[in-house]
Amino acid sequence: MLTSQDPRLAGRIAFTYPNFVSYTAARFFMVLALEMLSVAVGWQVYDITHRAIDLGYVGLAQFLPGFALFLVGGHATDIFNRRKLLIGCYAAYAVCSGLLLAISWGAPRSVHLIYVVLVLMGIIRVFNFPASRAFLPQVVPEEHFSNAVAWNASTFQIATIAGPAIGGIAYAISRGPHIVYATAAAVAMVSVVMTMRIHPLTEAKRPKEPVSLRSVLAGFRFIWEKKLILGSISLDMFAVLLGGAVALLPIYAKVILHTGPWGLGLLRSAPGVGAAVMAIVVAHYPIRRRAGLTMLFCVAGFGVFTIVFGVSRNLIISLVALFLVGASDMVSVIIRATLVQIATPDEMRGRVNAVDMLFIGVSNELGEFESGFTAQWFGTVPAVVLGGIGTLVVIAIWAWMFPELRRADQLTVAELAPEESSLT
Repeated sequence: MLTSQDPRLAGRIAFTYPNFVSYTAARFFMVLALEMLSVAVGWQVYDITHRAIDLGYVGLAQFLPGFALFLVGGHATDIFNRRKLLIGCYAAYAVCSGLLLAISWGAPRSVHLIYVVLVLMGIIRVFNFPASRAFLPQVVPEEHFSNAVAWNASTFQIATIAGPAIGGIAYAISRGPHIVYATAAAVAMVSVVMTMRIHPLTEAKRPKEPVSLRSVLAGFRFIWEKKLILGSISLDMFAVLLGGAVALLPIYAKVILHTGPWGLGLLRSAPGVGAAVMAIVVAHYPIRRRAGLTMLFCVAGFGVFTIVFGVSRNLIISLVALFLVGASDMVSVIIRATLVQIATPDEMRGRVNAVDMLFIGVSNELGEFESGFTAQWFGTVPAVVLGGIGTLVVIAIWAWMFPELRRADQLTVAELAPEESSLT
C-alpha cells in the first residue's frame, strides 16, 4: 500500500485525497465548458460584425461586473459556505450556456443579447473565483498544498487545451454554435455533481466579522502590507494586460493565418498545452530557490514569445510561440497562487482572492478590450508586437520598484514573515 511517505507519490500526493480529486474534476469540467463557450462566442461575434473592437467588448463585458462587485464576492466567500457557493455558481454557468443557445436559435445576429449573457457570466465569476480559490486549502492538508496548487493549475490548463479544441471542431462540424452551447451546459452540470461529492477535511470556523468598510477592504490592506505579494500579482497583471493576444486570435485565424474555426481552436489551446506541461514539471520539480528571479525571467519570456507570435505568418510557428507563452506564464501563476494562499489566514482568503481576481480580470478581460482597441486603431500585428514590448518594459520597472521580487527565494510563509506593515 502506498503512503504519503512513499517516494513514488512525491509528485502527485494531492491525488491521494478524494476531496481534491472531486474538486479538481469539478473545476476541470467547468473550465472545459467555459473555454468551449469562449471559442464559440468569439467566432460568432466576429462573424456577425467583422470588427476587432467587438472582440474587445467580449472581454470588457465580463470584466466590468468583477470590477464593480469584487468586494461583494470576496466578503460573501468569507461569510457563507464556500462549497454551496461553488455549486450555485456552476449551476448558474449552465443556465448562461442555455441562454446563449436560445439566443443563437431565436436571434442569431444579435450581438447585444450575447453581451448581456457575458455580463451575467461576469457577475457569476465575482463569486466563483474567490470561492474556488479559498476552498482549495480545505480539501488537502497544508503540507501538501503546494503540490495541490501545481496539479490544480495543470488540470486547469488541460481543460484550456481541450475546451477550445472541442469547441472549435464542434462549431465547424455543426456550422454554428448550437452544439457548443448545449454541450457546455451539460458539462457545467457535471461540475455541480462533482462539487456535491466534496466533504472538506475540516469545516473552517471563520469568525462572523460584521460588514463594514474596514472589513470589506481588508483584502486590499493585507496585499498592500505584503510587498512581495503586491509585486507578484501586479507584475502579472500589467504583463498580461499589455502582452495578451487571446482576444485577437479569431482575426489571426481567419485573416492572417487563413484557417477556420478548427485553427482557432488549436491557437486557443496552444498556450494551455504549454502551461499544462510546465505545471506538471513544477509539480515534480518544485521551485525551491530563487522564486522571484525565476518569475521575472519567465514573464520576460512571455513578452518575447508574444512578439514572435505577433510577427508570425506560419501556423506551426504561431502554435509553438503560443505554447511557450503559456509555459512562461504558468510559472508566474504557480508562484503567485502559492504565495497568496499560504500567507493568507483562512478567514480572509475570500477577500484577498477577490482582490487577486480583480488583478487577473484587469489582465485578462480588460486586456482583451485593450487588444481589440489597439488593433482597431493600429492594426492587429502592431497591437500584439507593441504589447509584447510593453511587457518587457513593465518587467524592468517592477524589478526596480519591488526589490522583494528580485530577492524572493523560497515559496514559504517564512519568506513573508520578516516584512513589517507599511501602514501605521
